[in-house]
Amino acid sequence: MLMIDVLVEEHDRILVEAARLERMSVELMERNAFSLAEYREMIAFIREFADATHHMKEEDLLFAKMIENLGTVAVNLIQHGMMVEHDEGRLCVRELEAACERYAQQPAVEDKLAIVSWAMQYVHLIRRHIEKENTVVYPFAEKQLDQETWDHLNEAARTYQPAVR
Repeated sequence: MLMIDVLVEEHDRILVEAARLERMSVELMERNAFSLAEYREMIAFIREFADATHHMKEEDLLFAKMIENLGTVAVNLIQHGMMVEHDEGRLCVRELEAACERYAQQPAVEDKLAIVSWAMQYVHLIRRHIEKENTVVYPFAEKQLDQETWDHLNEAARTYQPAVR
């Protein structure tokens, strides 16, 4: 299914960047290697691609149709699971950005710890989140949504542009 294929491909791209963020955290710990520009680039990727493109596509299209068509199980899975994790990721990124800005102004071990902590919290969260979506949420949707809904979702996936929020 096109929609699921697109989302899984996006997951693969996000996982590559999560591994990069993990390497950046290790470099900061081992060698005090810190580039504000590199962290800003990573934060921009997470906000613009992982969140504004990928998560919004899930929320606006797939998750909305699951909630609309699949009842309480989908509501619980999506609203109390996946959407909560999307929000947790946004919190990690806000806190990571704040710690990076402080560290760039006045390097302090507390901010270094905050950078590594928030970065790794995001990395672990996104890896678990993607695993759940790929192995539970997407297969559930594939089995439960009817063909007409999939036709709509597949067409929407071709032309999706996230709304400005």
